Amino acid sequence: MKEERLVKKAVKGNARSFEELLILHSERLYRTAFLYAGNREDALDIVQETSCKAFLAIGQLKNEQYFLTWLTRILIHCAYDILKKRKKEMPVNELVELPSSSDNRVAENLDLMEAITLLKEQHRTAIILFYYHDLSISEIARMMDIPENTVKTYLQRGRKELKNRLGGEVNGKENVS
Repeated sequence: MKEERLVKKAVKGNARSFEELLILHSERLYRTAFLYAGNREDALDIVQETSCKAFLAIGQLKNEQYFLTWLTRILIHCAYDILKKRKKEMPVNELVELPSSSDNRVAENLDLMEAITLLKEQHRTAIILFYYHDLSISEIARMMDIPENTVKTYLQRGRKELKNRLGGEVNGKENVS
């Protein structure tokens, strides 16, 4: 309820309300950015860029109830923009520090982190939004501007690729590499 009020004030141009919304969702934004970037510095750059872009565009938000979806969508675009600019792949051996979270064990497993960063962009986005943000298929479809069945396909392919990379069972047989 309080968040809805803050969003309405922010849309009307109240910078303080917008700041409170960013603080409210800062951990989630950082964790998502970290999943894309794979390191603290890039994740912080992504969050900062997202904050700037969102602040400039908050007046264009049409439906206040989708504020977090809208903000996450901006973050995903910023993540891809920053990663493309730097044109680098995140080597896993450079992962030193992982974000901590009290309610979720995000990215504590280096193998899972590596496997997620190696997924195709659309598969990675679907996996992150579904498993780390607990968004529904329809919300992910709206966020990615794709049909729901495409989201299901991306999730299925992403899971299959993760199983292959992590040595899980595929088609009932254990994958040994």
